Formats: sequence, structure tokens, C-alpha cells
Amino acid sequence: MAPCDPTAPEAQALLTDLSAALRAITGSGGEASFRAEDMRGEGALFLLARDANGAPAGCGAIRPLAGRMAELKRMYAAPGQAGLGSALLSQLETEAARMGYRCLYLETRRVNQRAVRFYRRHGYRLTANFGRYAGRAEAVCFMKELSC
Repeated sequence: MAPCDPTAPEAQALLTDLSAALRAITGSGGEASFRAEDMRGEGALFLLARDANGAPAGCGAIRPLAGRMAELKRMYAAPGQAGLGSALLSQLETEAARMGYRCLYLETRRVNQRAVRFYRRHGYRLTANFGRYAGRAEAVCFMKELSC
């Protein structure tokens, strides 16, 4: 896994696949809640994961929130990449802690039960909907305290 500009062609291909997968599950591809320019500032990171043959296979991002909190964005592992989602999440958590973040927050759609189970399995707990997700019944938010 390595940092990557989210506008790079390989990253864009994965983000397009993610949006299509989300649209099939939730009715929305989630593009409106992700801005590539948010990944270029201090405290931000976009990671690109590759499969054993070097092909792009997954991605995920960290976007700064207030203080020592960050938000996970655009987590995706291509179909058939067993264990990649967990490895990608672990790397993002490690990088977030290295950057001095104490907590990671995220939002997913309530109907996306696969994602809900994934984050719960990795130690994320329900929290009040934050920011643009406040008051949105279709959204569910999670947080995890990082060990620094």
C-alpha cells in the first residue's frame, strides 16, 4: 500500500467501482461526500492497495476533522481480494495514529449491513451522526479510539 493522488487514473478506476457498488446497495454512489482536494492537505492521506500482480485492488482515505480526529473515507477492496479490506483499514489506522490522530470516525449507510458488520468486527462503535450526516436517518456513524 502506498500514498496516491486520488485523481490518478488507477485511483479513479477504483473510486468509480466503489461508487457503482455503493449505488447498487444504497441508491447513492457517495461521490458528493468526497473531494479529492481534501486529500491533499496536511493530515490527509489517500492509500492505494495493489494485488499480488501489482494491479490496483483497493483504496481508502483519511480526512482531518477537528482537533485530533479524522474521518475514514472511500474504503474499498475489489471483489476477490480476501483480507485486503482489513489490511487496508489497519494501515489507515496505523497512519492516522502516526499523524497524531486519537480517533477515527466514519459514516456508512444503514442499509449497507456488510460495511456495518465489517467496522463493528474491527472495533468501531456506534456514535452520534456528525457533520453533514447529523439528522440523516439513512446514515450510521462509527468511531474508534486509536492507541498512540
